[in-house]
Amino acid sequence: MERFEYAVALTPADEGGFVVTCRDLPQLITQGESVPDALAAAADAMDEIFAAYMLAKLDFPHPSKPRHDEHRVAPPAGTVAKAALCVALRESGVSNMQLARQLGVDEKEVRRLLDPHYASKLPRIAQAVALLGKRLVIGLEAA
Repeated sequence: MERFEYAVALTPADEGGFVVTCRDLPQLITQGESVPDALAAAADAMDEIFAAYMLAKLDFPHPSKPRHDEHRVAPPAGTVAKAALCVALRESGVSNMQLARQLGVDEKEVRRLLDPHYASKLPRIAQAVALLGKRLVIGLEAA
């Protein structure tokens, strides 16, 4: 199963709070006043990084196993769903037009499903992922 959850390090900042970095996503550098604030800032930053990866059609880095002093962070659920669709589409070799035909929609609808800045409905993303032979899974874990 592909997971979009990355290990982030929190380093105490001289001026207070924490600086957040990620080994797997070197673009991710943010900060927060407290641990919860820093982790929320990391998720927000990850959202924008994922959008950049999707728009540039780049492969997502494989998440490294967290070290004992790192925290696991994922972008918002909608972003994860769209990232999963991007990965499934790329792995399948199916074109946007072919997927649109399978969904019974215009190709621009598929472009919207893949657009990280367009608010797509989760059931439609899950349907597209299923047509590509994958299953979109949403889980719940203790924080």
